[in-house]
This record gives sequence, structure tokens and C-alpha cells, in this order.
Amino acid sequence: MAVTKGDIRRLARRGGVKRISSMIYQETRDVMKIYLSSILKDCVLITEHSKRKTVTVTDVIWALKRQNRPIYGFDENALSKKPQTKTRS
Repeated sequence: MAVTKGDIRRLARRGGVKRISSMIYQETRDVMKIYLSSILKDCVLITEHSKRKTVTVTDVIWALKRQNRPIYGFDENALSKKPQTKTRS
């Protein structure tokens, strides 16, 4: 699965870019690959350290925090809380 020209154009438009050079597409793909590789490497380290085989949302959030790239607006307290079950009264 690749990042298409349309995908890159859509991200640029969302960022307010009106015109895009044709040389931007491959450069953007290369930068995205490096960025995602570093995050996934940290996710795998965290998952293996936890003796699990499945990467969770928490692993991704911790990997981003480790690289000083936190997700703003994400409630980190929600990850540590257990879902409340309804009890009959």
C-alpha cells in the first residue's frame, strides 16, 4: 500500500498549500517512511519488552512521547482506567 499523489495533495490542502511542485511527492514519501519507521521501531521495542505480540494504542502513544511528539488532545488517563460496568441497583 503506497501513499498516492492524491493523499499527499489532500494533506497539503489541509495545511493550506495551494500549489504543489511535482518533485514534492517522492520527497514527502521518503520523509513519511523515515518518520513512521522510527515510530514503529519504538512501538516494537515497547511491545517486546511487555512480552506481547500485539501493538496497542498505548504503545504508539508511549513511542510518540519517547520521541517528544505527543498527541495533543488525547486523554492519557483514559488508558489507565478500566471501563466501568453498569451495576443494577
